[in-house]
Amino acid sequence: MIDFSLTPEQQMLQKKSRDFAQQEIKPIAKIIDQSNDPHLQPWDFCQGVFYKGANLGLTSLLLPQEYGGMGKKCVDLVLVQEELGVADVSIASSYFNLNSTMSLFITRAGTEEQRRRILSHVNSSEPHLFSVAESEPNVAGSDMFCITPDPQIGMKTLAQRDGDTYILNGHKSALITNAGIADAYLIIARTSLDQPMAESMSMFYLPADTPGLKFGNKTEMIGWKASHHAEIHLDNVRVSADNLIGEEGQAGALLMLLPEVAIGLAACYVGLARAAYEYALNYAQQRVSWGRPIIEHQAVSLKLAEMMVNTQAARLMVWEAAHTADTDPLLASTVKAPAAKTFAVDMAIKNAQTAVEILGGNGITKDYETGKFLNDAWIGYSCDFTRDILRLGLVKFM
Repeated sequence: MIDFSLTPEQQMLQKKSRDFAQQEIKPIAKIIDQSNDPHLQPWDFCQGVFYKGANLGLTSLLLPQEYGGMGKKCVDLVLVQEELGVADVSIASSYFNLNSTMSLFITRAGTEEQRRRILSHVNSSEPHLFSVAESEPNVAGSDMFCITPDPQIGMKTLAQRDGDTYILNGHKSALITNAGIADAYLIIARTSLDQPMAESMSMFYLPADTPGLKFGNKTEMIGWKASHHAEIHLDNVRVSADNLIGEEGQAGALLMLLPEVAIGLAACYVGLARAAYEYALNYAQQRVSWGRPIIEHQAVSLKLAEMMVNTQAARLMVWEAAHTADTDPLLASTVKAPAAKTFAVDMAIKNAQTAVEILGGNGITKDYETGKFLNDAWIGYSCDFTRDILRLGLVKFM
């Protein structure tokens, strides 16, 4: 029998996350979103929040206890990420989901020496921000899914072996999450430009102070104002072979070990869908037209009902994907995770758009949050690959 009830421990984790999100994340997100200062750096405000969340265990949630983590499952991750996403989807995704999942990735893909070294910050209670760099400015992200064995297709960042080190040269796009503020980087580069990209992609761990690692200015996006994205330039970056994660050419296969990234992101967007619904519901209960609250008008009440259904459907799909990640990681990576991510984003976009409609003229002003919801929702369409390329990819495994 299927049971959707949460254990007492999960209920406590959910409440802890909700309280943290509303008390710590939401006020900071509001300050950033309402600021007109072009020089404002979101990380200056978010760093303290990130540290507080890390001390609560929200970034080491999935880590096995032997590495200082809480040893939780993907189901627990989505409970946390939904609550954080309600407060602000960019903070939830960029700082908490990325770090929770990348720490887990090191335990799955790294050697024992790499696990102990790279994750040493967990036991020392020193919060550690990760960044992952794959996309490049003149290379389509969909090239990652291209099955044509043409070495000319795909990323151009090159890692050349030189004794017991590699020398990295290349340029990563302006959409690299946490570039310029992270403590460490997982850089995807090709170890041969004569082999197809799928066979030559390799992953390297680089501390932020590695010589030759340079960053561009913060990228301005239509939403996700609290996040930080920038270009990465690799100029003769020398990295020890001990920092190669896995073997040469294994980066693509290793990333398949981590369905939690997309599932956690999907949970953030369930949070956004819920936030838009709850905001519109509260407004409709207070706004009066024709002498009564607008929620009593069928045109409005039907919209709210659809928003509730959208949120519930997205949550159930994400929960099911999270359960699959804990029981069948391959199925989760190939089908459940991309399905959940694209569907949750679709529902967030729909709910955000409907919230704008329900608020009418107020919905298109900056005095209300509906415009923020819509801009943040649309970021998800292209975040970690577009909706279309993800769905084309999962069709192969249906």
